[in-house]
Amino acid sequence: MATERPSTPPPHSAAIHPALPPGSPLTPEQVKRIEINRLKAKALRGQREADARSSKPSDSSNVATGQKRAHAAVSTSNVPATLRDGRSKEPVKHGTLRPLDDIQPARNFTKYVEYDFSKMTDTKGGFLTAEDDPHNKALYAPNVGDKPAHMTLKEWERHQLLRSLRDRKEGPFEPGLSVLKKEENKVCRECRSLEIDWKWEDVFGCAICNTCKDKLPEKYSLLTKTEAREDYLLTDPELKDEELLPHLERPNPHKATFHNMMLFLRYQVEEYAFGKKWGSAEALDEEFARREKDKKRRKEDKFKSKLQELKKKTRVDAYRRSRKGGVGSGAFGDDMGNGGKHNHTWGRAVENDEGIGVKTCVECGMEVEELEF
Repeated sequence: MATERPSTPPPHSAAIHPALPPGSPLTPEQVKRIEINRLKAKALRGQREADARSSKPSDSSNVATGQKRAHAAVSTSNVPATLRDGRSKEPVKHGTLRPLDDIQPARNFTKYVEYDFSKMTDTKGGFLTAEDDPHNKALYAPNVGDKPAHMTLKEWERHQLLRSLRDRKEGPFEPGLSVLKKEENKVCRECRSLEIDWKWEDVFGCAICNTCKDKLPEKYSLLTKTEAREDYLLTDPELKDEELLPHLERPNPHKATFHNMMLFLRYQVEEYAFGKKWGSAEALDEEFARREKDKKRRKEDKFKSKLQELKKKTRVDAYRRSRKGGVGSGAFGDDMGNGGKHNHTWGRAVENDEGIGVKTCVECGMEVEELEF
């Protein structure tokens, strides 16, 4: 028996069930009624959805799966005033295109002042600048230690070398020697040599060569400011007076940010200390010994005063501990044996080794110190 092949569209129901009567077609009135009911139901459904959206804020997370969001939920026309998204390019308020201008600050930062640096003027902290007085070169003099922008590194190194030679008066900057006027040429004060150190001659006024400086360190060695103050008992005003004691400045070897060292020539310091201030080396030694003695005496007096304070504190602590003693302890001056009150009978005040008067009770042997004012 051959099976009937299914056809598309399926066969009419009358062919499958020939016993059923055919359905009657809808009348125009029925079609009209069905269409009216469908539109009413659609209108009621839209009204319910609008009421639900107005009753609670629109949130994309509350939208059911497969349900289309309303246009008001994704529209940027009604942006809240608390929007802090700086990436938005749409106008936020008053038609402005800068959303950051309308961002409301947080409550804790309402007193914060935001400055617009593009509209501010740099007053240089109240100091005068080159713009205030362009003809005053002292205001905008370039820093000597910095490399100019128009120089290369090689040219700058050569410039530094030439400046160093000029300061030391060496090489091409060494003063020339006259053959015609030999009596005007400066010579070494020790060996009469013409090769003197021109830097020392310029600073100290001492014509000496490098060989003699190394040979005679007891005269031509350099002293620091601390050595001159402690060894020769000179004061700071004397050491700072360049007419009295000229000095040579050198960078501090301990740290570059410290003040420069002040170096003095030994024979000049000794001439002033021995000849003008103290008179001789023996007088300087006597003054040094006297100051050391006074320093030692002050140190001993300070030690004795602290020792006396310590003794007083010790006696007070011992007395307090005795009052906190056993069962038979009593008040100060009480006789602990028979219960009667003891009255001290003090003897004469006798000075001890420290020069303090001490009185002793004849009966109980108690000692007290007596201070006379």
